[in-house]
Amino acid sequence: LPERDRTELKRRKLLLEVTLKSYWIRKGSAFSTAVARPETELTPEMIATGSWRQLPFKPYNFSSLGLPPACGHLHPLLKVRSELRQIFLEMG
Repeated sequence: LPERDRTELKRRKLLLEVTLKSYWIRKGSAFSTAVARPETELTPEMIATGSWRQLPFKPYNFSSLGLPPACGHLHPLLKVRSELRQIFLEMG
């Protein structure tokens, strides 16, 4: 369609332009149907046999935050104080 006709049809909402994207996917040189899990730990057996040289290892993630430490408790007197406060608040 000419540009003038296209703009007129779009203005009247009789034409909807859609962009279609397509991709070609091919098998690369490293393609494999088996899922190979990389090693996460280096064991003494791997070092003794020398098998660690041929194994893929998972890279370290130095930017991860990790788990927060599970430590710390309320002091028993603070627990009693908060319970008393809650009781008095409920009483008005």
